[in-house]
Order: sequence, then structure tokens, then C-alpha cells
Amino acid sequence: MAEYKEAIGRRKESSARVRVAAGTGAFTVNEKPLEGYFTRAGDAPAILSAMEAAGQNPAAYDVSVKVEGGGVSGQRDAVKLGLARAMVALDDGARRGLRDKGLLTRDARIKERKKPGLKRARKAPTYTKR
Repeated sequence: MAEYKEAIGRRKESSARVRVAAGTGAFTVNEKPLEGYFTRAGDAPAILSAMEAAGQNPAAYDVSVKVEGGGVSGQRDAVKLGLARAMVALDDGARRGLRDKGLLTRDARIKERKKPGLKRARKAPTYTKR
């Protein structure tokens, strides 16, 4: 990749660094093809929806992603946010379409901390009368 634009996307415990450059349509995630890394049905189209909302043809760009941390859905959403931000870096006119679809908004929900005396954040031990 010669001249590229880079953006960071985060979701839950996941963080994704996305690089987009003009190219042939190659999309790699952690050195694997997109469908090889995100094998669940619907994950790859959800990620590519960011390019479509920006009005760009996915076959016109090479995308390289380094994603780490979290689980599958957190990583998927981190890549989607990073790709949306990279599309804005390439073409600021794409911002409106991405904003209308809600793809530029960081989902700030994270795991709530465990409280003392409880089993999880809110689950209490079973009450016994005797």
C-alpha cells in the first residue's frame, strides 16, 4: 500500500486500525481475507455497509485491518467504525451518508464492573430463608 488513509475504530474491548488505499478490492483482516476472518453470516456485509453508505465501490480500494482484543461482535463493530472513519478521511463528502446510517457514532457501552458481595455486576447470590 503506497498512499493510504488510516483510522482507528473501537468497540467494547476491541480496537481496530484500518488502512484504506486505492487498489483492486483486497480486504485483509489480520493477514487473512475478510470472509476468512469473520466467518459468521452477516459479519462481512455489515462491515462493507460502511463503504456502501459512503457511496464508494468496495472493489476500488485495498483495505488492511489490524484488530485485537474482545470477541467477534466487538471486533466486527470496531472494524466497521474504523472503516467508516477512514472513508471520511478519504472523502469528507461521505460524512453525511455515514452519519445518517449511524456508522460514525462510537458505541460507548462497555462491561460493567463487578460489585462486592455480588456474583457479577448486578446478579446477587440466591436468597435462602433458612
